[in-house]
This record gives sequence, C-alpha cells and structure tokens, in this order.
Amino acid sequence: MIDLHVHSTVSDGSYTPREIIRLAKEKGLEAVTLTDHESIEGNFEAADEAKKLKVNFINGMEMTMSYRERKLHIVCLGFDTKDEGFLRLYHRLRGIKEKDMDKVVDCIRARGINITMDEMKKHIGVHFDRYAVMRCLVDLKLPCEVITLWDDYLNPALKEVGVYGDIPAEEALPVIKAAGGVTSLAHYHKKIGMKGWSRDEQERAIGELMSFGLDGMERFYPNYSDEDREFAGYMIEKYNMLATGGTDFHGANRRGIELGTGHEGNMNVPYEFFERIMDRVGRDKLNNIL
Repeated sequence: MIDLHVHSTVSDGSYTPREIIRLAKEKGLEAVTLTDHESIEGNFEAADEAKKLKVNFINGMEMTMSYRERKLHIVCLGFDTKDEGFLRLYHRLRGIKEKDMDKVVDCIRARGINITMDEMKKHIGVHFDRYAVMRCLVDLKLPCEVITLWDDYLNPALKEVGVYGDIPAEEALPVIKAAGGVTSLAHYHKKIGMKGWSRDEQERAIGELMSFGLDGMERFYPNYSDEDREFAGYMIEKYNMLATGGTDFHGANRRGIELGTGHEGNMNVPYEFFERIMDRVGRDKLNNIL
C-alpha cells in the first residue's frame, strides 16, 4: 500500500512533513510522497525522516495549472529540484502564489470575517500565501466547511485582488518532464479538473495534455465513483499512461480521509505503481532531494 497524494502544514494539511513520514511508518505504508500545493519546502524534512525510519519516499508537489479556462491539479513527482528550468518555473510560481496576500486578507476582512494580520502571523510558516490564509481561516473555527471558505471567501478575494491566475499546462508540463519528473492528472472528476465535460471531451483533453508532457492520471482517489474509476482505468490502459493514486490526505483539515486507506478503508494503491514511477525517474531519487 502506498500514498502518492499527501499534504502537510507547508500548504493546507495539519501534519508536519516529519509527522507525515512517522504516520506512514505507523500505518505500514510501503511508500509515500509529499505533494504540497506549489511548494517543495517540506520535501527536505520528509526525506530526512524517511531515511531515518526506512520509509520509501519520493519528492513531489501538487501544481495548479490553467487549461482551457479551467484549473487542473497536477501531481508532480521525482523532479530535480536544482534543475535550472524547474527553478525558473518554481520562482515564477511562488511569485504568483505570494503576491499581494496582505490585500487578500484585507478583502476577506471586508467580507465580514474577523481576520487580522496579527492572527495571520501565527500561520505564516514557510510561505505567506493563500494556504497560510486558509490555515488562519480554518483556525477561526467558523461554522462552515473548508470548501465553503475557499468558495465564498478566499477565491473571491483572490479574484478581486487580481492574483487568481495560474501557469498554463502547456508551459509547465514540459518543464517538469525536462527536470526528470513525472506528472499525473489529479482528481479529474472534480470542479478543479474536468467535471461537467463529457467522457469524449475528457478523453480529448487528456490526449492534448499528454502532447504537452502529461505522463499519467490518478487511477484511484477516495471519492471516485465506480464510473470514474472505470474511465481512469480505460484511459490508462488505452494510452499507456502512468497510473498513480493517493488519498489527498490533509489530516484534520479533511476529516474522514486517512493516510493510505482513504475513506473508510476504500483505498489500497498497489506498490507496483511506485515501482513504475521509480523506473521512470531513476532509483537515485529514492529518499533523496536532488
């Protein structure tokens, strides 16, 4: 059993990178990655802990990319963090995610939420970005779900301030590939994905993304329907895509989803998925941040 889609306190999870590895060890996972949103900073701590506990670990990042006026989440794994092209992409990405966050906080406050910069300072760890703002909103314990905080407060504020955009998939995917990494389309069935498109439209879109450099897609995800799983399997087999799978674990920030096992034990991603990824990116990437 493995988990290739995991978030820590570096973005919007509730476990630190080191705690993620300890939990993976406790649960008997054969391999795990860390895919914080738009950040690689937690990978170093996680890799260090993985070496100590002898847990198979590969570095990762979940990146939001724009595609046909939509947002897609792409899980990126095994890339060389010192690659010049990757570093240029990463610095550009961080600039987008951290720009004018003080104005975003002001905008949310104007919508009636008592969020202050003093409160914000408690939640600014590695980055002062939208995920730090979200951690602060969650800590306010407002009577609503996390997705409501995104949809009703944070995303509207990002749009109003003018920092809602993302790097296009056709620009980002080739860079990850050139840096020796692999990319996988995450939760294609969601709104941040291809929800609302017909299966034919989804197939054509995935085909185009593959022409940009997309390697695979998530074969398993906690709230896939039977039809979603069937379509993912069909696409992976038909186009010889790389299969991945993960729980999208966020700890207490996404209750009901457990590391490795998903929702009420409905996940068991096979180790062979990890083996195929390692064959693609190179065994030197195991437990190592290059």
